[in-house]
Amino acid sequence: MLIQGSTISHNYLQSFKTAVSELLLRKPGLAVVLVGNDPASAIYVDRKIKACEVVGVLSFKRSLPENISEKDLLLEIQKLNNDPLVDGILVQLPLPPHIDSNKVISFIDPNKDVDGFHPLNMGKLLIGDTSGFVPCTPLGIKLLLEETLGNINGKHVVIIGRSIVVGKPLAALLMQREANLNCTVTVINRFSQNLKEITREADILIPAVGKPNFVTSDMVKEGATVIDVGINRIEDPQAKKGYRIVGDVDFTNVHPICEHITPVPGGVGPMTIAMLIHNTLKGFHLHNK
Repeated sequence: MLIQGSTISHNYLQSFKTAVSELLLRKPGLAVVLVGNDPASAIYVDRKIKACEVVGVLSFKRSLPENISEKDLLLEIQKLNNDPLVDGILVQLPLPPHIDSNKVISFIDPNKDVDGFHPLNMGKLLIGDTSGFVPCTPLGIKLLLEETLGNINGKHVVIIGRSIVVGKPLAALLMQREANLNCTVTVINRFSQNLKEITREADILIPAVGKPNFVTSDMVKEGATVIDVGINRIEDPQAKKGYRIVGDVDFTNVHPICEHITPVPGGVGPMTIAMLIHNTLKGFHLHNK
């Protein structure tokens, strides 16, 4: 069965739209900072701004030159930290190589850190403090699993990839002592030995490595649930744009042996954007207690 992230995310966005329409003081505000002119980053930013429009959240886009100094970027973020109309700040990654991404992330007000990457929010996630922001993709995956499987207590989850965007926070989230969670989590990377043997033990397999068709059918247990986080562009002369978007999973051959699987596109991606709106609303309520 396909896990239709597009449909599930649409339902969340509609509920957020209703919640925003009932606010009396002001509308929540999300600031998106884009440094440079990377085409993929520009597309992601446009999608996030579009979601804001759908829900009724105000969006403030800051487009900055590729050669902006780290100091000047931090000054721009400080302005947003101090702006009472901004409830969430998102700095689109990756940043140019001359800028320290960790320094920039740490400079964002943790109460406006809707990406959930600030060390304070990462720490809160690790200890189970729900007052912080959870990174959008892991939060979206959690909700996809809950919508599809319900109770995943004790399930063996294998995550391929250990980034701060997906792998590490997702592992921390799924092992929490919460209703429907309490998973047994294994995180593997390119240095892991016996990788196929480990992935075949997974009740829930979540690849997030950025390699097209990396997960093949011999790596998946029959009846498993597969959440494909990968978004990869591969050349295809027959496609309208000359390329196709595929995930980290060899979908054609893996799909028949799964009980549930997310498509790419239309799976995890839409949930990530919906959770960005969720976090922005959370930031709004933090600032209007």
